[in-house]
Amino acid sequence: MEQHHPVPNLDQKLAAFARALGVMQTLRKDCPWDAKQTNESIRQNSIEEVYELGEALIKGNPEEIKKECGDVLEQIFFYAMFGEEKGQFDFADICNAMCDKLVFRHPHVFNPDGSLISQVGMRGGEDVSNADDVSKLWEVVKQKEKGGNKTILSGIPAGLPSIIKAYRMQDKARNAGFDWQQREDVWQKVKEEISEFEAEVGNMDREHAEREFGDLLFSLINAARLYKIKPDNALEKTNQKFLRRFTYVETEAKRQGRLLSEMTLAEMDALWDEAKAKGL
Repeated sequence: MEQHHPVPNLDQKLAAFARALGVMQTLRKDCPWDAKQTNESIRQNSIEEVYELGEALIKGNPEEIKKECGDVLEQIFFYAMFGEEKGQFDFADICNAMCDKLVFRHPHVFNPDGSLISQVGMRGGEDVSNADDVSKLWEVVKQKEKGGNKTILSGIPAGLPSIIKAYRMQDKARNAGFDWQQREDVWQKVKEEISEFEAEVGNMDREHAEREFGDLLFSLINAARLYKIKPDNALEKTNQKFLRRFTYVETEAKRQGRLLSEMTLAEMDALWDEAKAKGL
């Protein structure tokens, strides 16, 4: 039987937050490593922690997710302390800025003063009743935001992994009404891109083949989006599956006293099929 974690009340949550803040402030003062950190020195750590959280989310293990969430939160505490020490901002400023932005971007839930509107889901008589409506409204509101994005795609970080960036670009364009009328129409585009890639590969033109392969990937990401699949999640799950099965092949080969380089492809395929049959 699944065990449910008791939900703490607000006072308990605030006490836990205050404890975390106290621990981080103590370490900043008394630990030589924590005391020397800066925005620049932990930037890479922060990126790694977010990726580790992403891996935990793919695995779906609650304990791992909880641990990695804590590691990411630790990074936020660091940046808040750095900002406070420089007289730039503190944790309260971070929280208030986040709340102000969320209130502004959810006019179907909040009045401008932060109070709840009388009928949640209505904005000037316009029904905002599902996630797609909210996504479209979100992009419109962001354009009106002070200091906000100047164009629809300008808010996408340049450093995002390419697959996620392509998905976000397509999704934002969709919210502006730029999308296929019927999602099934995307398959013709996918087939077209496959043909163009095959043609360039056949021509032995590496530069053009690379360009067409990029177009093919972009069209497949588009198809995934249209069918409510997150392509990065899907690819990572396949990566993990390949890792499990290939590791099985390698391990079984070693158990037989053999190296993979000494085995035929047929022999490795047989071990691969064993791994697949075992549900790896």
